[in-house]
Amino acid sequence: MAIRILDERLAFPPAEEADPEGLVAVGGDLSVERLVLAYRRGIFPWPMPGWPLPWCSPDPRCVLFPDEVRLPRCVKPLLNRRAFEVTWNRAFREVITACRTQERPGQSGTWIRRDMLEAYCRLHEAGHAHSLELWQDGRLAGGLYGVRSGRVFSGESAFHRVPNAAKVAIVLLARSATAQGIGIIDCQMRTPLLESLGARLIPRAEFLGWLRNPPP
Repeated sequence: MAIRILDERLAFPPAEEADPEGLVAVGGDLSVERLVLAYRRGIFPWPMPGWPLPWCSPDPRCVLFPDEVRLPRCVKPLLNRRAFEVTWNRAFREVITACRTQERPGQSGTWIRRDMLEAYCRLHEAGHAHSLELWQDGRLAGGLYGVRSGRVFSGESAFHRVPNAAKVAIVLLARSATAQGIGIIDCQMRTPLLESLGARLIPRAEFLGWLRNPPP
């Protein structure tokens, strides 16, 4: 399959035309308009060393349905004693910066390059990207950020400075989803952490249905 190369036009091939690894196209820019269009079509950027910017839409897709979230044993006491002050969109840049610098076992680097960080900060300023923050004693203890597209929240990354704070952030996102009109949390790629919280794989076609014709 030939790899599609994006140009200055604001357009993407259909997500269904991705190769077996989920690659839809390469190239293009990280403008707010292109990112919004990508997420609305089930596509996201995934930088790789030595490649023009790749845009991906894997099949199957890892998602978390809010009513299926599991409460890990280590999280319950933190919630019960209200160990964190919780805010939304108070410190987006600090959250994405912390996600960028979070040490992750088995990974030698981060996909959140400086240009990605700045692009998502612009996306936040435009009202499309959001952060959830956890605080202890006035200090940022954990959190997550992601992109909202209708009833879909695409979780991009989470971090912790206090043990289990990232898990707490994901659980709180799921618990608040219904009130915010979120029907599904897009996790993109499967990880042991996400699986432990109840995330599962669904066909890409089902995921795209949530973007095109979301259930009531």
